[in-house]
Amino acid sequence: MKKPKIRFKGYQEDWEQRKFADFTWDAGKRNKEDLDLEPYAITNEHGFIRQRDAHDDFGYMKDTDRKAYNIVQPNSFAYNPARINVGSIGYYKGVENVIVSSLYEVFQTDNYVNDRFLWHWLKSDEFPRWIEKLQEGSVRLYFYYDKLCECQLYMPSLEEQEKIATFLDDLDHLITLHQRKCEETKTLKKYMLQKMFPQNGHSVPEIRFSGFTEDWEQRKLGELGSLKNGMNFSKEAMGIGFPFVNLQNIFGNNVIDVTNLGKAMASDSQLKDYNLLNGDVLFVRSSVKLEGVGEAALVPQNLENTTYSGFIIRFRDEYGLDNNFKRFLFGIESVRNQIMAQATNSANKNISQTVLENLCLKIPNKSEQEKIGLYFSNLDHLITLHQHKCEELQNIKKFMLKNMFI
Repeated sequence: MKKPKIRFKGYQEDWEQRKFADFTWDAGKRNKEDLDLEPYAITNEHGFIRQRDAHDDFGYMKDTDRKAYNIVQPNSFAYNPARINVGSIGYYKGVENVIVSSLYEVFQTDNYVNDRFLWHWLKSDEFPRWIEKLQEGSVRLYFYYDKLCECQLYMPSLEEQEKIATFLDDLDHLITLHQRKCEETKTLKKYMLQKMFPQNGHSVPEIRFSGFTEDWEQRKLGELGSLKNGMNFSKEAMGIGFPFVNLQNIFGNNVIDVTNLGKAMASDSQLKDYNLLNGDVLFVRSSVKLEGVGEAALVPQNLENTTYSGFIIRFRDEYGLDNNFKRFLFGIESVRNQIMAQATNSANKNISQTVLENLCLKIPNKSEQEKIGLYFSNLDHLITLHQHKCEELQNIKKFMLKNMFI
C-alpha cells in the first residue's frame, strides 16, 4: 500500500518510498576553530537543551575543550546514537550555531522534505522498528548515521507533508496548553492550601472568603468522631466475594474511586462491623514509604456490603464536617507533618489510632467549611479536566500517527 488510511481532501497520489540516504546528509562539523558557541545536550523529553540547564549527567563542563564538539546549524537534527532507542533526538530551531558533543550524530534534510513532517515520523511507532532492526553492538547498542541512512519511509508531496505537519503540530500545541494549564492549577492549589488553612500556630488563615472573621476552633480528631482499624483477610478470602477497599484505592487520591475496588470474602458480622458510609475518611495505617503513611481519602457514598483492609484506619465523622472540606483538611502540610513525625519505623512506616485521635486540627464554622471545600473541589475538577483532555489528545495523536503515515 502506497497511500495512508487517513489523508487530507484533494490528495490522491501514491507516496514515494525513499531512503534517508537520498534526502539527508551528515551535517556535523568539528569546532576546529574553537568558536565560542553555546554547548547543548539532547534529552528524551525536551530535545535540544542548553547544557547549563541540563542535568549533571549531561556533563556541563566549563573547561572542556570545545574544539572536540560538533557545530550544529539551525534547522538540524541531532541524536545520541546510544540512546536513540529511548527517544533521545532533537531538532534545533535556533538562529545561531551551537555545539554538541562529538558523540552525537547531526544531519540535515533536502529542500523537498518538511522537517516537521519528518520529526513526527521519527516520533511515530515506525522509526523505533528501524532502530531495533539496524542498531549494532554487544553490551551497548548503537545506531550511527550510516544505519540511519538505511531507514526508509514513504513520503508524499511537500505540500501534503506541510499539511500533515501543521495538523500534528497543532495537536502538540493543544496537548502542551492543557499540560501547562494542569500544572498551573496544581501550583495554585498548593499555594492556596497553604494560605486558606491556618499555619504556624495561627487561629485564622491568611486568605479567607468575604464575611468570615471568627477564629477557627482547635480540636483533636478523636473529639470529632470514632476510629476503627480494618480487617485482616486470609489469602484464600482475597479476590472473591464482596467489594473491598485496599491501600491502592487511597494512594494519590483524596476520594475513593468506587468503580475500581477489589474483592474479599466477609461474613455478615464483618460486613456490619467494617462497613463504609458516605463521609467516612480512610487513612493509610501502614506504608513502605513515609510519604504514604496517613494519606487519606473520602468515601463519597454509602458502600453496601463493602469492607476495608487491615492496613487502613476508618474515621467516622460524628461532628458534621463538610465532606469536601474533609477531602483537603487531611492533606495540608501542618496535618501531614504531625502524622509523619509520629510514624513508627519497622519494616514499614506505621501509625496507630492513638496518633490519629490526637491529631490537632483547626476547624471553621460549617458555612466556611463548605466554601473552602467547594473551592478546592472545583480546582481538582479543573485539574482532572485538563488531564483527561491531555490523554484524549494524546490518543488522537497516536491514532493519527498510525494512520496518516504509511
